[in-house]
Amino acid sequence: MSTPGQGQGNNKKNSAGTSRRGFLKMGAAGAAAGILAGIAGGRRANADDIPVPKADAVKFSGGEFPKGPIAASGRVIGANDRILCAVIGCGGQGFGAHVKGVKSKSKDNNTELIGCSDLFKPRLERAQKEMTVVDGRTIQAEKDYRRILDNKDIDTVFIATPEHWHAQIAVHAMEAGKHVYVEKPMTRYLDEAFQVMDAQKRTGKLLQLGIQATSDPKWHAIGDSVKAGKIGQLVSGQSSYCRNSGKDGEWNYKIEDASLDNLDWEIWQGSAAKRPWNDDSKERFFRFRKFWDYSCGILSDLMPHKLGPFLISCGNPEFPIRVCSIGTRKISLDREVDDTVEVLAEFPSGWTMIFTGSTVNEQGLPDVLRGHKATIYMGGDGAKALPERPFSEEVEEFQISKATNTGIPDHHRNLFEAIRSGTKLNCDAEFGAKVQCILALAEMSSRTNKTMLFDPATRVVRAG
Repeated sequence: MSTPGQGQGNNKKNSAGTSRRGFLKMGAAGAAAGILAGIAGGRRANADDIPVPKADAVKFSGGEFPKGPIAASGRVIGANDRILCAVIGCGGQGFGAHVKGVKSKSKDNNTELIGCSDLFKPRLERAQKEMTVVDGRTIQAEKDYRRILDNKDIDTVFIATPEHWHAQIAVHAMEAGKHVYVEKPMTRYLDEAFQVMDAQKRTGKLLQLGIQATSDPKWHAIGDSVKAGKIGQLVSGQSSYCRNSGKDGEWNYKIEDASLDNLDWEIWQGSAAKRPWNDDSKERFFRFRKFWDYSCGILSDLMPHKLGPFLISCGNPEFPIRVCSIGTRKISLDREVDDTVEVLAEFPSGWTMIFTGSTVNEQGLPDVLRGHKATIYMGGDGAKALPERPFSEEVEEFQISKATNTGIPDHHRNLFEAIRSGTKLNCDAEFGAKVQCILALAEMSSRTNKTMLFDPATRVVRAG
């Protein structure tokens, strides 16, 4: 699968063109089914019938998923068993990081790629060709991801589709007995994140969210020091992801030769607003992160890279209870999503976080955690804690230096080790839901001009 539609500017209209309305309470899966948008029934699309919910862009809701194709427990994998894998969504990240990445480490990890799925035929054929046939096995290549899930031999799927497809495929995969690696963000909308988290708990299958920096031991060591009280009570923190994409503009990926003959545009749109194939469609497909229907730009593509490690560093990752955000688009006018964002979040234990993101200026904030007794300054090769002046006699300066393992291969290996031996995942479904909650509330806040309040116990969002 890969990307698509109609632009949105600073008027903050939703992707269907509807003006902003009073934001209402939004519950997550099950708990608030009564206020979610109705579910679209199955629909025909080029002789395939992949049912999807209908997203409600006013309520920032992805809706309830239709039932998955099969329910299965999956096989028990022993320490010496080969893990059989498939990739769903074979675009840039799916092909480069997962098809080629899993293949390159197949001997080290005792894995094998045996299936792939994509709605864009050239990408599907490229992925199938890249996968090496072992022991005469045929590589399964499918347009419909559900056929991959039907294959009982497949143990693990890697999901690298556009964001609006993450949740449904992840839930269906776990219900089909598959372990899951899903690219960040975990979902497009907040209610979908809880559906994914609940499905993981219900099925017992593992889910690793693709924030590879969470597999760097440095962040865990920082978190251990904070948890041990070495900097006193945590007060606040700051982080950023800023880069300057220059004249070309962020996410302006190459547009390939796509048409209705080699791309299933109808299915690809999924739960998003339906649009005819026209001059705008290729832009939406190949550059989907520029459009609210399928992404929230900096918040969903860049922020998770820093937010995941940052939450680990705080020592006690929590759901937020209050988030406010400002987003502006002043330089990159060829898109709907913002090119500069500022996020402020508050957590139940009392600390606050500031995040800055930009695609038009690369000067960000240093990563800092401020405690009552000491402050931690985080860099690329470690972290240093310096005592606050009133506690200079009580708290000693200390250094945290760890080997940096931030690559995707390390994150893959963490999943494979967890499948075989129960090793703790570095970025599991519950942690992913906490990350998603912050960025989802930030999107709501920015686009409604309201502060968002969240109750982790009831999963209810309301405007403050």
